[in-house]
Amino acid sequence: MPRTNFEELLDAGVHFGHLKRKWNPAMAPYIFMERNGIHIIDLHKTIAKLDEAASAMKHISRSGKKILFVATKKQAKEIVSERVKQVNMPYVTERWPGGMLTNFPTIRKAVKKMGSIDKMATDGTFTNLSKRERLQVTRQRAKLEKNLGSIVDLTRLPSALFIVDVLKEKIAVREAKRLSIPVFAMVDTNSDPTDIEFPIPANDDASKSITLIVDILCTAIEEGLNERKLEKDKEPLQKDKKFIRKELQTKDLPESLIEAIVEEEEEAEVEEESPKIESEEEEEISAETDETEEE
Repeated sequence: MPRTNFEELLDAGVHFGHLKRKWNPAMAPYIFMERNGIHIIDLHKTIAKLDEAASAMKHISRSGKKILFVATKKQAKEIVSERVKQVNMPYVTERWPGGMLTNFPTIRKAVKKMGSIDKMATDGTFTNLSKRERLQVTRQRAKLEKNLGSIVDLTRLPSALFIVDVLKEKIAVREAKRLSIPVFAMVDTNSDPTDIEFPIPANDDASKSITLIVDILCTAIEEGLNERKLEKDKEPLQKDKKFIRKELQTKDLPESLIEAIVEEEEEAEVEEESPKIESEEEEEISAETDETEEE
């Protein structure tokens, strides 16, 4: 089942492209028609590409990897930061720092600098500094927080990037391509989708359009994270079975006996999980015996 429908995309204005004279010929497969000098995006293709991107993002988040969201344009900043915070993914909504991906160790050093400044504030080092030095350090901390505060948890290179406007974020696209990091992106009629692994043809200027696309993708990420959590909850049971087998093997018991004991443990767990089924079966049997007695 598709994650959105034609009417929802239409209401959000996802279909509006740029002026015909500003178009990129590489976007021709995703353009439906031209109206009043403006290109109209084919929403059926948007739905297909959006489903493909959402499934891929769900798989990435399920495997415990990070997706970096990039949206530095004015109308996308707040939308992306608010929604992406909810799924605990890193994002860049201020200026893209050059070398963010290709020179990642240096960026990590800058992030660690924030931590060292915080430590200075707690261990009393600040009191030994002059007023001017304290002011300089505080300003440095505020600047780092503004530019890099949203990627504090990004301890290694992201597994994928999501970009709102590939023309504005061309440096990010170039760095991702150099490192073979897959890119998900909203591509408008003036963009080039050839370097994008998961292009989503959509209006990347309207706030409603950005909100809808980002929300659908973040919902897919949430699904992946929830599935990962459920899988982790099941892991202790499997570890317990392995532990029982290992413990029995240390007692020099025959393999056939070990298998039998482990099977008994598994059957016991199944019985504990389904007492209701057994009670229903017992009721049916007792009902049958009552009928035979009446006869």
